[in-house]
Amino acid sequence: MIDLYAWNTPNGRKISVALEEMGLAYRVHVVDIGKGQQFEPAFLRISPNNRIPAIVDPEGPDSQPISVFESGAILLYLGEKTGRFLPREPRARVAVYEWLMWQMGGFGPMPGQVHHFLMQPEGPARDYGFTRYHTETKRLYGVLEKRLAGRDYVATEGEPSVADFAILGWAWRHERHLVPFDDLPNVAAWYDRLMARPGVKRGFEVPLS
Repeated sequence: MIDLYAWNTPNGRKISVALEEMGLAYRVHVVDIGKGQQFEPAFLRISPNNRIPAIVDPEGPDSQPISVFESGAILLYLGEKTGRFLPREPRARVAVYEWLMWQMGGFGPMPGQVHHFLMQPEGPARDYGFTRYHTETKRLYGVLEKRLAGRDYVATEGEPSVADFAILGWAWRHERHLVPFDDLPNVAAWYDRLMARPGVKRGFEVPLS
C-alpha cells in the first residue's frame, strides 16, 4: 500500500486522482501546511523541499521501498509502475512529457501567484502582482484552449494521461484564480469529461485535510 502525504491543494489532488485512476491501494497522511507540518523532520526525510505531495511506495524498484517527492515526478513514477496513462510509444510519450512540464513550469506557479496576491491587502503591490500573474494565467488558459480544439485530452487519444491529471489539479481551482470557462469551451468540455470519470471523482472526494 502506497503512503500519500498530502494536503487539499491542486498538487495534492493530482496524486489522489492518479492513484484512484490507476487502481492503486493507498493511505493518506494529512500534512497540514497551515500548521507547518511540512517542516517536521519525518516529512523532510521524504520531501527535502518541504512541499507536498510526497509518496512512499514499499514495493518500489527491485521490490525495495522508495520515496518520491514533487508531483510531476510522482505522476511519472506511478505511470511507469502501472503502465497506465503514460504511453510506451516514444512520440506519444514526448507529448505527455511536454504538457506535464508545461503544467509544472507555468500552469501552477502562475495561478498560485494569483491566489497569493488576492489574499494581500489592497494597494499598489497587490494590484501589480495580481495583474501580472492573472494576465499570464489567462494566457496559459488560452494555450490550453487551443490545444484542446478537436481533442478529448491534452496529450493523448482515447484516454487521459498523467499530464491531464496534473493540469486538472489546477483547473479545479479556476474560480479561485478568477478564470471562468465562459470563453473557453474546449477547456470546459475537457474539464467536464475528466470530472465525470469515477476515478477522478473519487480522487477529489478523498479527504486530504
